[in-house]
Amino acid sequence: MSRHDWMALARQHSEDGIVESPLAGGSAQGREAIEHVYRSFFRAFPDVTVRQDALLMDGDRAVLLLNLSGTDSGGLMGLAPTGRSFSMAMVFLDEFKDGVIARERRIYDFTGLLIQVGAIKAKPV
Repeated sequence: MSRHDWMALARQHSEDGIVESPLAGGSAQGREAIEHVYRSFFRAFPDVTVRQDALLMDGDRAVLLLNLSGTDSGGLMGLAPTGRSFSMAMVFLDEFKDGVIARERRIYDFTGLLIQVGAIKAKPV
């Protein structure tokens, strides 16, 4: 992830793997669709830094806690770049089969990300 190598990241998933993520529009199935999710993210945030905070493995399952930060200089989801920065925690829940990720669920505050980069506005309550 630190090298932003979306092709190498996609190869870590099975050919028919599934990634569940708000950025994927719900879920992406198949290595090509998963590669598209990685590529879209790294193009939107070309300076993103990724810090691994924790990794827990149990048999064929893993939980990965990451902290990401970067700047919207590439445009998120087809929107114009805002030049605003973000920082967020992310949790990946992975299930492995035959040494690759068969299913990954990504949990993070997608609305918070959109607010931080200025893609949407929030009214204080």
